Amino acid sequence: MTSLLALLFCLIAFAFLAVAMERHQETLFRRLLPAGQTRGFRIAGWCALVLALRFVVDQKGWALGLVNYSGYTSVAAGLVFGGLTVYERMRG
Repeated sequence: MTSLLALLFCLIAFAFLAVAMERHQETLFRRLLPAGQTRGFRIAGWCALVLALRFVVDQKGWALGLVNYSGYTSVAAGLVFGGLTVYERMRG
């Protein structure tokens, strides 16, 4: 259960970090978000990554936890990247 929660937090984190980028804001919203919202998405994304790391390390320890965390972040980043790519191609 904790693994699924950590993966979900990583997925949300990378989605927030993607929305904090100007290029993706234009793709998703057709406009740039205000600086405060962009900063909020960036902070929320990094906080979610830290929480995911905490969940994994608490469950599996530092040695195996960091390996699992690396895998979760890789999968989550790939899913967000793939989702944005598909969305952009379907929209354009």
